[in-house]
Amino acid sequence: MTDKPLTGQVALVSGATRGGGRGIAVQLGAAGATVYVTGRSTTTSRSPMNRPETTEQTASLVTAAGGHGIAAPTDHLDVAQVRDLVARIDREQQGRLDILVNNVWGGDPLTVWDKPLWEQPLDDGLLLQRQAVHTHIITSWHALPLLVARRRGLVVEVTDGTADQGYRGTFFYDLAKSGVIRAAQAQAGDLRPHGVTAVALTPGFLRSEAMLDHFGVTEDTWRDAITADPYFAMSESPAYLGRAVAALAADPDVSRWNGQSLATWQLAKEYGFTDADGSRPDWGGYFGATQQGDGDDVDPQDYR
Repeated sequence: MTDKPLTGQVALVSGATRGGGRGIAVQLGAAGATVYVTGRSTTTSRSPMNRPETTEQTASLVTAAGGHGIAAPTDHLDVAQVRDLVARIDREQQGRLDILVNNVWGGDPLTVWDKPLWEQPLDDGLLLQRQAVHTHIITSWHALPLLVARRRGLVVEVTDGTADQGYRGTFFYDLAKSGVIRAAQAQAGDLRPHGVTAVALTPGFLRSEAMLDHFGVTEDTWRDAITADPYFAMSESPAYLGRAVAALAADPDVSRWNGQSLATWQLAKEYGFTDADGSRPDWGGYFGATQQGDGDDVDPQDYR
C-alpha cells in the first residue's frame, strides 16, 4: 500500500461526530480520501446526546490527517436531509462516491438493559430501532445509486458483535445490532452484480470518548480504568476501527469479503495494521479465552 492509497476517493461516514465514526473518518483522511462527515452535533447545536464533540471538529481532524474533511451536519432519520446530502455529494464530486460507512447508532433511548422484552419500555425500544437501523436503510437507499452507477465501491455497516455471536443480553439492542449485520448481507446480495461490496464490521471494546468519560479517564490515562473493569485492558482506540475500514477500502480484492461479518482483530491480522499505540488487540481471542476457564489465568498482553 502507498502512504495515501485512497487519494481521489470520496467517502460518506455517517455518525462521524465521535467514537468509531470519527475514528473511521480520520483514518480514511489519513489514507488520502475526501470525507463527508455527518452527525447531529455542530458548533452551534448539540444533539440530544449533549456531547461536546462536533462534526466540524471531526472534519478538521480529517484534513489534519492528510485528507479533505467536509462537515455535513445531517439527521439521518430525516429523509429530506439525507436526500439533500447525497445530492450535494453528487453535485460537488461529479457523481463520485466510493465508500459509504453507515455508523449511526443513537442508542440513548435504551435505559433498561437487564429486563426481558415484555418488561422493557416499548417506545424506547422502537425508537432505538429507528435510530440504529432505519437510519442505515434511509442512507443506503439514497447513496447506493452513486456507487452502483460507477460499478465499484464499498459499503461498511458498523455494528457490535459478529454474525455468529449469541444473544447480546437485551432484546432491543440485540435486534438492532443483528439487524445491521443482516442489512450488510442483504445489500451484498443486491450489490454483487454491480461490482460493489458490502460488509458488516465490529470493533472490540471500543475506547470512545463516552467510554473514557464513563471510567473517568482520558486516552492518555485509559489504563487506570483496568482496575474497575479488567476487560478494559483489551480496549481499542477508534483509530483501530478506522484503519480496518481504510484497509478494506484500499484492497483491490475487497469483493472477497462481500456479505461477511468482520472484526477489527480479524482484519488487523489480514492487513497488518495496528492500533494507535502500535499494539494489535485481539478482542475476540482474549474474550474467548476468558470464557473457557478462569479468566484470571488469561494475560491480556498475550492478545495485544
